[in-house]
Amino acid sequence: MAQTVTLGISPEGPRPSYMYKVVLLGSMSVGKSSLAYRYVKNDFRELLPTVGCSFFTQILNLEEATVKFEIWDTAGQEKYQSVCHLYYRDAHAALLVYDIANKQTFSRAKLWLEELEKKFLPDEIVIALVGNKTDLAAEREVTTEEGKDFARTKGLLFMETSAKSNHQVNDVFMAIVQELLRREKEKASKPSPRGRVTVDLRASRTSTGCCRS
Repeated sequence: MAQTVTLGISPEGPRPSYMYKVVLLGSMSVGKSSLAYRYVKNDFRELLPTVGCSFFTQILNLEEATVKFEIWDTAGQEKYQSVCHLYYRDAHAALLVYDIANKQTFSRAKLWLEELEKKFLPDEIVIALVGNKTDLAAEREVTTEEGKDFARTKGLLFMETSAKSNHQVNDVFMAIVQELLRREKEKASKPSPRGRVTVDLRASRTSTGCCRS
């Protein structure tokens, strides 16, 4: 799993720092942009549809590590789907977002999963299925059990959220962090063929530009 690894200093000694690319995928108007905005800004806005891709960053100073998220919010309109693979290339985690009040967006999230399965091996990316807009519970078309059962069969993280009411927004990103760090520990426990555990692969990568509406 590609990442940037550096060493920070804490009272307990060197502390690793990781940079992870996280992409949000899903149909138009499921609330991807609002989720990202709520998480980074702790505020809610009814945002216009994303054009191409929006970009956010968030730094978490955790006890075991410092984590920097590069959050890529992709457009949900069909006309942009042919280029979306450019945005989720080299991703470490993905949120497959659907609207619990719109059954069609749940089906679309399943199709996004198929796309990711073509591009990544299971241990290369952490995927969370996210049922957004729990504030519209009275209009629900996708039950919690449906989402949970599908996630279980595919080995995905699962959570229902509301960007509007801030229900479990931080929790879903923290679940991703915890799984990424768990994989780091698992990888570190395995001997490296060159005797090194951490590597910096990002230096050879160039960032892809993106735009916001």
